Amino acid sequence: MWLGRIDEAIAAAEQREAEQQQGEERRPPQPDWVVELSVRLGARPTEVHAGHCYAIGKRHRAISREQALAEGIRACAHCRPDTELGVL
Repeated sequence: MWLGRIDEAIAAAEQREAEQQQGEERRPPQPDWVVELSVRLGARPTEVHAGHCYAIGKRHRAISREQALAEGIRACAHCRPDTELGVL
């Protein structure tokens, strides 16, 4: 009886590990640049972040380097994407 329970627990643990590994393999790559969007109806860009920044809000989308260099969008004070982009 106990041997059956142990075998089931091992099989369940192996299944979870396989699913986790499969999820990591299928995860899309992290973007280089992200723009955070406003809450309003128009959803205008408010701040540019590096893709690895911890301060990215819930409303965001990936952008290209050229879009990240656009004038008038504030750079994040935490990840400092302006430094990485070469903007003084």
